[in-house]
Amino acid sequence: AGDQTFGTMEGDKQKLNLRREVGIIGAVSFIAGTMIGSGIFMSPQYVLSTVGSPGASVVIWACCGLIAMLGGLCYAELGTVIPESGAEYIYMLRTAGKVVAFMFVFSFILVMRPASVTGIALSIAEYVVAPFYEGCTPPPLVVKCVAAGSIIVLAIINCVSVRWATAIQVVSTVAKVLALALIALGGVVMLFQGNTQNFDNSFEGTNLGVSSIGIAFYQGLWSYDGWNTLNFLTEELKHPEVNLPRAILIAISLVTGLYLLVNVSYLTVMTPRELMTSSAVAVTWGNKVLGSWGWIMSVAAALSAFGSLNGTFFSGGRVCFVAAREGHMPDLLAMAHVHRLTPSPALIFTTVVSLLVLIPGDFQSIVNFFSFTAWFFYAITLAGLLYLKIKKPELPRPYRVPIILPILVLIAAIFLVLAPIVDDPQIEYLYVTLFMFSGVLIYIPFIHYKLLPGLLTKLTVVLQLFLEVAPADKNL
Repeated sequence: AGDQTFGTMEGDKQKLNLRREVGIIGAVSFIAGTMIGSGIFMSPQYVLSTVGSPGASVVIWACCGLIAMLGGLCYAELGTVIPESGAEYIYMLRTAGKVVAFMFVFSFILVMRPASVTGIALSIAEYVVAPFYEGCTPPPLVVKCVAAGSIIVLAIINCVSVRWATAIQVVSTVAKVLALALIALGGVVMLFQGNTQNFDNSFEGTNLGVSSIGIAFYQGLWSYDGWNTLNFLTEELKHPEVNLPRAILIAISLVTGLYLLVNVSYLTVMTPRELMTSSAVAVTWGNKVLGSWGWIMSVAAALSAFGSLNGTFFSGGRVCFVAAREGHMPDLLAMAHVHRLTPSPALIFTTVVSLLVLIPGDFQSIVNFFSFTAWFFYAITLAGLLYLKIKKPELPRPYRVPIILPILVLIAAIFLVLAPIVDDPQIEYLYVTLFMFSGVLIYIPFIHYKLLPGLLTKLTVVLQLFLEVAPADKNL
């Protein structure tokens, strides 16, 4: 993966900025590496149990891949029309305006990013402790302590060295692709040996409820989450107009193909019932196919999730950074370390919030609330793309998609936001929605009218000296 650094000091001006150092291979491994995280090792049992039949679950996985691909291509056009880092935040700022962009960044920093960090950390922990508690469920406290440990370790690595963070990304991407290829190959071998009994009447017992299909999509799309990773670091990408769409096409096709093969493989080796009751699917698969070498799968799955967590940290730090640069977050978060050139204040902030979310969290509800919030904002972003296509056709577009694509993804996004609420209204969704809109209450006094500036300035100066950070510039 491209070495992502924050640029060097240039001349007397003492400018700090992000360098364009991510090439096509780096770009593909950032997308694929962030997408293939814990999801494919964890979500298959949830998708299957929600939707009720093996056939339908494979269809859901294929549709999720299609949605991710179409969404990614729409984002490729957005990334070339608005060539700034920060993904949804910067696109909303340029299309829907400051208040909506602030609502996004407020929810992103306090709910979405910590939710995805904790979700991934919990799955790392499940895999790490699984071999020690064979045949019984590990105590929640142990799982949470391991999860907290992994968050802290990665935070330190990301703050200390971009080189290390990038090396982890590359190593873990190789490990996870090998692990998934092994699972896929194992499945193909078993199929040729005639193990097809789990696919007889494969659509029997399918749940066609709107909510169950919506929730199954949430769980499946959680595994594809990260298709928009590259848009967070557009300013660090070489030739974004060519490499952005190309990397999105390569990475998402690769991941979708692997996911489908892996799901078929799981279902070849395990009965649907075994799959639904497993706490770590890949480990159960490993024990059945590899026998005494089964532990390899838990190592690979933990490594895979670790790499995904690393990518999530990386892109999350960038959003804090861009939002602070636009004046929507304390200035401190837009600063980079003077020597190490990493956005350490933003990373430290994300870590603290994630550890707080970890205390009450459980995997399935974290995924549902994360997905609900994420698709709400994806819908606004896609509406922004439609707005730009219709109202601003004159803007330079090195890459464009037919207008039908954003319309299709927008319909899917609206379905994903409304389906679970309409079919099975839970009070939690109301809380999450109220929380998103509470961003407006913070925006008006603190951002628009700039209350408490003196207090923040003093605090910023103290922390700036303590953390050895300085403001960084745009890289256009």
